[in-house]
Amino acid sequence: MILETIVVGPLQVNCYVLACAAEKEAIIIDPGAQERKIKVVLGKYKLTPKIVINTHGHYDHIGCNDNFKVPILAHRLDIPMLQDAALNLSADFSLSYRVESKIKSLEDKALIKLDCLELEVIHLPGHTPGGIGLLMHQPQNDIIFTGDTLFCQGVGRWDLPGGSREELERSIRERLFVLPLETKVYPGHGPMTTIGQELKHDLF
Repeated sequence: MILETIVVGPLQVNCYVLACAAEKEAIIIDPGAQERKIKVVLGKYKLTPKIVINTHGHYDHIGCNDNFKVPILAHRLDIPMLQDAALNLSADFSLSYRVESKIKSLEDKALIKLDCLELEVIHLPGHTPGGIGLLMHQPQNDIIFTGDTLFCQGVGRWDLPGGSREELERSIRERLFVLPLETKVYPGHGPMTTIGQELKHDLF
């Protein structure tokens, strides 16, 4: 399996490229900016992008969605953010970005499959209404991509429009902290961690 982290944009978003080494088709998670950096990684492995998945709808995670000419997958509750510059916060920076590509709606427990890859959608409201995690089932079962819900020794903001501290805390305690302790957490910003490491900290 290929798993590359590309740190993009002024807010240092972790964009992830996933692929099966033999098949050469890739999933891109949260291509927020710097399309060229992402395409360098695709070229390094001779990968063809097939799907973009957004863990949530804030601009710093969606800013390059349209550059790969593939379907965009996002939770249905955050799709309005992808289509509205005020909701995705790009209007705050005079960018007014709206996703033009085809958007496919995701729901909790949906399975996303591409070649040897299988990811389960875990709905994690709190940072945004439709925030999600992506729990890998194949080819490994010890990885989750948590977007801006859970970081290394930190949690996502709940004070932005659509956020809720109560929902964020519930998402982390009831959907993430029930995973095996050795589960590797690949967050939307910052270094990788594990569920076991984060259970040691009073994050709230």
